[in-house]
Amino acid sequence: MQFVLDPPRGVAPVRLGMTLDEAVAAVSGWGRPRVYRADAVRDFDLVSTEYHGIGFQAAMERDHRVTAVTVWGPDEDEALDVQVLLDGLDVFRTPADEILAHAARNGRRIDNEDPEAPYVPGVTLAFTRTTSQNVPRDATGLPTHFTSVLVANENYRTAEPLGAAGESGA
Repeated sequence: MQFVLDPPRGVAPVRLGMTLDEAVAAVSGWGRPRVYRADAVRDFDLVSTEYHGIGFQAAMERDHRVTAVTVWGPDEDEALDVQVLLDGLDVFRTPADEILAHAARNGRRIDNEDPEAPYVPGVTLAFTRTTSQNVPRDATGLPTHFTSVLVANENYRTAEPLGAAGESGA
């Protein structure tokens, strides 16, 4: 299975602009997704599911339509048959520095002010390296591979993936 990151349109089968019901239907083939309604802690609805070790969330904010999709990478031994692709590169198996260099070569401006959470403004395509797992790290202590990626449109209010505050939901 391949998930293709398609900024700023989404991550198939979920597209930005889908309704809650459409997003639930799009991922229901993987099992029963969880729906979290907006509340005092979270000001957006969330559809959360998993496919063979890959976490997948769609957030619905304005007009209760999908505004962002976040995908979490698998644990090291999981999801060997699943790829999350950006321009043909597997985001969770290709070193993070290679992904960023490839994006820059293709004309995308990279904001790397926070090396744990680099992003491509104007698309929005945001990555994280934050994890408490025991993973390979570079000389600065950063994980060598990304742990999550967010796809949203250019008007998205933050470059921080949905689960960065500790909520994976998957």
